[in-house]
Amino acid sequence: MSIWQVATTAESLTERGSKTLPGYLGIRITEIGPDYLRASMPVHAHTHQPFGALHGGASVALAETAGSLASMLCIDGEKFTCVGQEINANHLRAVTTGTVTATARPYHLGARSHVWSIEIRDERERLVCISRLTMAIVERRPRE
Repeated sequence: MSIWQVATTAESLTERGSKTLPGYLGIRITEIGPDYLRASMPVHAHTHQPFGALHGGASVALAETAGSLASMLCIDGEKFTCVGQEINANHLRAVTTGTVTATARPYHLGARSHVWSIEIRDERERLVCISRLTMAIVERRPRE
């Protein structure tokens, strides 16, 4: 059973972020499953920290992108919006090249908040980072 309230494509979500931070980091939405969303990001000079490994902030940006987009697909966008409230991350393995992939799955999809588990893995499926993202679900205010 699907958790999504909004029908879209991975390509459309990638395009939506192409001129913002996700686009500049090379983040691409690669898959939308029945209860998960996947996004990938290259590991290269633009996502490295000064010592040549994947920057922890880039991992967090990938996690928040995947979880935020997933949350957006679970709400009625005419009535509500979702905003990041808290994110944490544990960086478990250094990566210097290749691509990392984030998989966002919900722990909780409530009326006022969503909590997402995001695992980031390298090309060999080794766990690189685990993150938890809390999204606030708020009513849209009428435009003045």
